[in-house]
Amino acid sequence: MKPANQVMDGLGTTVFEVMSRLAIEHGSINLGQGFPDEDGPQDVRRAAADALMAGPNQYPPMAGLPELRQAIAAHAARFYGLDVDWQREVLVTSGATEALADCFFGLLNPGDEVILLEPLYDSYPPIVARAGAVPRYVRLEPPDWKLPMAALEEAFGPKTKAILLNTPMNPASKVFSAEELSAIAELCVRHDVVAICDEVYEHLVFDGADHLPLINLPGMRERTLRIGSAGKIFSLTGWKVGWVVGAPDLLAPIMKTHQFMTFTTPPDLQKAVAYGLAKEDGYFSGLAGDMQAKRDRLSAGLARAGFDVLPSGGTYFVSADFRPLGFNGTDEEFCQLITLEAGVTAVPVSAFYRTGEVHHLARFCFSKQDDILDEASDRLAKRFAA
Repeated sequence: MKPANQVMDGLGTTVFEVMSRLAIEHGSINLGQGFPDEDGPQDVRRAAADALMAGPNQYPPMAGLPELRQAIAAHAARFYGLDVDWQREVLVTSGATEALADCFFGLLNPGDEVILLEPLYDSYPPIVARAGAVPRYVRLEPPDWKLPMAALEEAFGPKTKAILLNTPMNPASKVFSAEELSAIAELCVRHDVVAICDEVYEHLVFDGADHLPLINLPGMRERTLRIGSAGKIFSLTGWKVGWVVGAPDLLAPIMKTHQFMTFTTPPDLQKAVAYGLAKEDGYFSGLAGDMQAKRDRLSAGLARAGFDVLPSGGTYFVSADFRPLGFNGTDEEFCQLITLEAGVTAVPVSAFYRTGEVHHLARFCFSKQDDILDEASDRLAKRFAA
């Protein structure tokens, strides 16, 4: 047979799937893959069930149900003061990953360069490469994950078409500061570059900080695509309902790409998400507060077990340095060890780098029930007890 696509055929199995299979095989507590172990709000799920039974269950409009697009626009105005035309500036997608693919495939030409900030969600490089573009990596280093301004500026050039910004950032759990965002915006304007902003954790920002969308900065309204996710907002990751907000001219090729990717998203889920986005402010602040408490709970447990725990400003995740435990192998070896010998599974942070690797960190997911987090901490402490 003639060969398959070189980009996709050359990919390995995602680290999340590898570690989850290992966790299942050994009956381990899985703190590797990033999903809650409890379903989201019952009223949102009930809205989906009612819409499913009431119908219609036929193709909704390609760009999304009007009620959901209106709700997304209202959400942007409510939380960020952003004036969005729901008819021309909102696209509903089957998850944020599809939204990312639509953006890359709709905007990029072969040879275009895209700036990616490491560590990064592992789906970014394959999608960029499949679009025929060239990734330019800028490394953020632990433990503070500070944006290296000189390296960032050097990455911009005449072939730069886009930068992908993930804030809050998975897996670093970093929330970019106003100063860092201003620097990114200035470079985008200077070099005529589009910003594709993965903001799926926008309502999971901790310690009283605010989520600051890049699209609100001077010069960025017409050159930013803002991606959101109902899965993260409502702890319903299996629903795969996402969206893109952007200026009409910028969004037009994204919509054309979407129509030949998934075309549409289940109408009952769209109706339920529209209902959910109108929930009271207390829901959204409570979501962040509950996750912050889980972050603190697991971080304290990891510290008691002997880890050096890194700060986590947002997302579902916290990273920890295992070298104080006396383990001198790689992070992959460490994650395999604790799965087999402690019954706890994490993800090696080196999986999120492409240019050199950081081998001393494991990423743990804390969007789990409190007793699960406590049991995981106890198991690790027992395994590494002096």
